[in-house]
Amino acid sequence: MPVITAPLDSILHLDATDSDELFPIREVSRLTGINPVTLRAWERRYGLIQPTRTESGHRLYSKADIETVNRILDWIERGVAVSKVGKILARDDQQAHAVRGERDTVEETEWPQWQARLRQAVSAFDDRRLEHLYGQIFATYPLSVAFQDILMPLWHDLLRHQGRFGQASEWLFFDAFLRVQAWQRLNVGCASSAPRVLLAAMPGECRKLELLVAALMIGRDDLAVKVIAMGQPVDELMLLCEKTRPQALIVYSNHSHGQDLAGRLNRLALTLDCPLFLAGAASDLAEDDLAGSSVGCLGNEGRLMQRRLQQFLSGRLDT
Repeated sequence: MPVITAPLDSILHLDATDSDELFPIREVSRLTGINPVTLRAWERRYGLIQPTRTESGHRLYSKADIETVNRILDWIERGVAVSKVGKILARDDQQAHAVRGERDTVEETEWPQWQARLRQAVSAFDDRRLEHLYGQIFATYPLSVAFQDILMPLWHDLLRHQGRFGQASEWLFFDAFLRVQAWQRLNVGCASSAPRVLLAAMPGECRKLELLVAALMIGRDDLAVKVIAMGQPVDELMLLCEKTRPQALIVYSNHSHGQDLAGRLNRLALTLDCPLFLAGAASDLAEDDLAGSSVGCLGNEGRLMQRRLQQFLSGRLDT
C-alpha cells in the first residue's frame, strides 16, 4: 500500500483511474451507502475490513476495501448474518485463489482490459460494438472464463452502481444482451440427444441471467441442462420431473434460508424419482444443514458445480 503524503482532503481529488487511490471513510460511506459507524464496527468487531491508517489515525480505504464492502452488502442482502460473512469471504477468496493458480496470469491481467472495452460499448448503447467484443472474447477464452471472469463481474459491477443518471439503463442494456446470448448457447445444448437435467430457481432468489449462466457452467456435451421458467412453484417440481423424467433436478438460489430451506428440499427429495441438488450461494450456506441428507450441494463456482454434479451422478461423491 502506498504512503499517502497529500492532505486528507485532497484524497478525493485524485485521478479516478489510479489503482492505488485511497479514500477517507466519509467518501467510502458516500460510495457504498454504509454509514461510518457501521464501517468501523465491521472492522473492529468482525475484522471484515482492514483499512490503512495515516500517522494521525485517519482510516484510508483502497478500491479493494470498497469492493469488500460491496461483497459484504451482497451477502447481507441474501439473508446472511454479518457475523458469518467473514467466513464466507475467506472461503470465496481461497476458492478464487485456487482457480487463479490453474491459469496463466498473463490472461488474468487482460480481463480488466476487456471489461473496459465492454463498458465503453455499453455506455454508448452500441449493439454492434458489444456483439463484436463478445465474439472476440469467446474466440480467445473458453466459455467458463468468458462468463465467469469477464462478463459476469462487469454485470455485477453495473448492477451495484446505479446511482448516477443512466446507469440503470446501461445495466438493463447489458443484461438483455447477455440473456439473449446465453439463451442461444443453451438452446444448442438442449437440442442434443444427451440426457438432461432440470435447473429451476427458487422463486425471487436469483436473476434470469444468473440462472442461464449457471446452466451453461453445469452443462456438458454428454449432459444437457434445461432451464425451467422463472417463478416455477417449488412444490410443483415433482410434477415436472414425473412428466419429463430428467437424470437430475437442480434447484438454484442465492439467498440464505437456514434450516427452512433444508427441510423444504428434503421434503421435495422424497417425492422425486431422480437425485436432487442445490446450487448457487445458498448451496454453500446450507451445506452443514444438508449434510447426511439425500440432497447434494454443488456449490456456487461454475467449474466446481459441473465437477461435483458429474461426481454425484457417477457415484464417486456422496451427498
